[in-house]
Amino acid sequence: MSTTDQPTILIVPGLRDHVPDHWQTLLQQEIPSAHAVPPMRENGLSCPARVAAIEAALARIDGPVILVAHSAGCLMTVHWAHAHRDTARRVRGALLVTPPDMHQSWPDKYPSPATLAEHGWRPLPAGRLPFRSLVAASSNDPLASLGAVRAMADEWGSAFVELGEVGHMNPGSGYGPWPLAHKLIALL
Repeated sequence: MSTTDQPTILIVPGLRDHVPDHWQTLLQQEIPSAHAVPPMRENGLSCPARVAAIEAALARIDGPVILVAHSAGCLMTVHWAHAHRDTARRVRGALLVTPPDMHQSWPDKYPSPATLAEHGWRPLPAGRLPFRSLVAASSNDPLASLGAVRAMADEWGSAFVELGEVGHMNPGSGYGPWPLAHKLIALL
């Protein structure tokens, strides 16, 4: 790909990787130039492996990038941004949708925060992200309270958007297509 001023969208999925009816998968299909961090074939819970996958995906993209992360993909993005400050300079912005709170209990269908901590997810790096970012939060997310997500946004220096009662913004919560993603990306 040639270098242009138009940023390339890089999708950073959560731990479930690429779910066919997920808004991120559909967004990638809607934007022909979009890329995605590939699914993890092994070490799926390893935060360092996920961070390396983001770095490898960025190495395949020329020019500026906008990251679009969901759930644990938001946490991966924060770990990556703090570990790879040189590459992070290419990032024009990041849309971080429904990041989970590593300090609260999660429903049984998700790995526990304690399990993720064993795989390098905690501590979450502190401080502002080195690029513009927007955190989109749900008021009824089973993985994080609105207050916890607002505190993350403040810590990262991110703009904050409350989406209302959208669950975890995944197919289980009724998302599918999410046209608002295009508008939020345009703000970056």
